[in-house]
Amino acid sequence: MLIVGELINSSRKVVKPAIEKKDAKFIQDLAVNQINAGAHYVDVNCGTQVFGEEETMIWLVNSIQEICDAPLCIDSPSEKAIAAGLEAAKGNGKQQMINSITAEKDRYNAILPLVQQYQAKVVSLCMDDNGMPATKEDRVRIIDKLINDLTKDGVEEDQIYLDPLVKPVSTADKYGIDVLETVRYIRDNYPKVHAICGLSNISFGLPMRKLLNRLFMVQSMVAGMDSYILDPLDKDMMGAIFASQALLGQDEFCMNYLTAFRQGLYK
Repeated sequence: MLIVGELINSSRKVVKPAIEKKDAKFIQDLAVNQINAGAHYVDVNCGTQVFGEEETMIWLVNSIQEICDAPLCIDSPSEKAIAAGLEAAKGNGKQQMINSITAEKDRYNAILPLVQQYQAKVVSLCMDDNGMPATKEDRVRIIDKLINDLTKDGVEEDQIYLDPLVKPVSTADKYGIDVLETVRYIRDNYPKVHAICGLSNISFGLPMRKLLNRLFMVQSMVAGMDSYILDPLDKDMMGAIFASQALLGQDEFCMNYLTAFRQGLYK
């Protein structure tokens, strides 16, 4: 299980002013707290900083690395900002992650050289030049193309993290099922490839969103999802992950679950 902590994102109301004020301590505390809570990677996204995104990305990466040596997930719609973040992070000796590449021709051609140059893990969105997939069949077609193209271009299967693109069940009742069936397809046909997603879209527009997110996380784990982009400070979510791993035979002798219990996660 790989957890990417999602909280350092300039679109969040509490983070945007910290970035604008260059409040390094706020950013550093947020990074360390996520790692201490169980995140393996720290997502770094300053995409709302339309002017000066590259400089902001470098500042964020450098600020985090002053206090924390965790690997980073460099997250941006701009390939220049991703390149700047990867270059700033390359000295920490860890394998970074890129969020994200797609099957869209221009995006693929822009991001692939960065994946190759920095030997990074890569989040691969199920999206092509026709837009977001509407059905499981659309996702499968894009998945096959992405994996074929990436592996042909030298990316190892176990470095690929496929994101089936979760859509709100409030807008179509099969959207959750489509994702689960897509994850099963990935697991059955590409066992070395990882499946990753952000959970919050599934509950958009509905009450009790955190509950829906947690339950969908459990359902997707059963289907074969093995990575998530989420808030690791959400104790209920992290508790559900450890408990699910124990029940699914992914936690030898339930050691992670027992450790989490002893550390007070379930209080």
